Amino acid sequence: MAEAQPAAGGPTPQPDGADERIKDIGGFRNWLVRPELGGIVGTIAVFVFFGILAGDSGMFNAQGILNWSVVSAQFMIIAVGACMLMVAGEFDLSVGSMIGFAGISIAMFGVVWGLPMWLAILITFAICIGIGALNGLIVVRTGLPSFIVTLAFLFILRGFTIFIPQTVESRTIIGGIEEAAEGDWLAAIFANDIMGWLFVWLADIGVIETFTRGTREGEPVVSGIPMLIVWALVLVVIGHLILTRTRFGNWIFAAGGDAQAARYVGVPVDRVKISMFMTTAFCSTVFACCQVFEFGSAAADRGILKEFEAIIAVVIGGALLTGGYGSVVGAALGALIFGVVQQGLFFADVESSLFRVFLGVILLFAVILNTYIRRIITGER
Repeated sequence: MAEAQPAAGGPTPQPDGADERIKDIGGFRNWLVRPELGGIVGTIAVFVFFGILAGDSGMFNAQGILNWSVVSAQFMIIAVGACMLMVAGEFDLSVGSMIGFAGISIAMFGVVWGLPMWLAILITFAICIGIGALNGLIVVRTGLPSFIVTLAFLFILRGFTIFIPQTVESRTIIGGIEEAAEGDWLAAIFANDIMGWLFVWLADIGVIETFTRGTREGEPVVSGIPMLIVWALVLVVIGHLILTRTRFGNWIFAAGGDAQAARYVGVPVDRVKISMFMTTAFCSTVFACCQVFEFGSAAADRGILKEFEAIIAVVIGGALLTGGYGSVVGAALGALIFGVVQQGLFFADVESSLFRVFLGVILLFAVILNTYIRRIITGER
């Protein structure tokens, strides 16, 4: 029996298993709408640029790589939290103030008031995550823009960061953290280097340089991988897995894409947004812990402008300012670009103040690119 033919002018038969509601998009177009595209292109361009401009300056020897890796890791830690929050459709402008507040909190509890350092760290995490939850609660209960709420907390936290040590100790820089943290089990996961044996071996076979004078003569110029870098990589991996491999990650995208529609299908939007504010506060506190144990002191002016640097790194990484679209890997690449450029200007003997110019230019370019990508995705003109 002959098969029935479609009527003239009727719909074209679809191949078996095909869904006529799904538009077929080519591979190249798929790459264009990947959130990491801008970060990948920017990373390649930055490395090529400084490879030509500062390739023989020591930027890419062991010590140079460590320098820009540490700076990149700092940006990366706070960019992870900022990225997940922006995907959920919100901003946190209190990140920088939270870093300064957390550092002073650790110093006050662990040095001034004499608590064990592990307890000072745990109390600081509890306070900061609680403040993050308060930020989120105010946003979801009042409907106020997160920009306004967190801008208020930017000033509140910065004010307390200066007021508390000034009132108690009559100073805004508190030292003695290294001595107070000596032998502490929890401080060690923020302060130490790991895999020192690997760098000793690399120095023995001549892959990396050693010190030629002073008390460290014969030792490798890089003693290990700082825990700051370890924390950055761990947070990037965890954030990426949550966003791309879990139901909660789907909720984050849904809450940022269309909160009302997400509520209709059962997504706990308020809980998701509050959790993301808490995540941002957690990342800021991790940054503060690594910083105070690296420098051995806490200062009230730490963290200034870090919130904007985190947001710019996330935007470079492909996240949309409107929410619902982004990538933790892209944000990490944006942070890497920041670290390489900041240190690259130094190695290239270029005025370091131009780094701020770079931030502004790259932000403008990234927003234009992301707007173009959003139009491709949504079909807007």
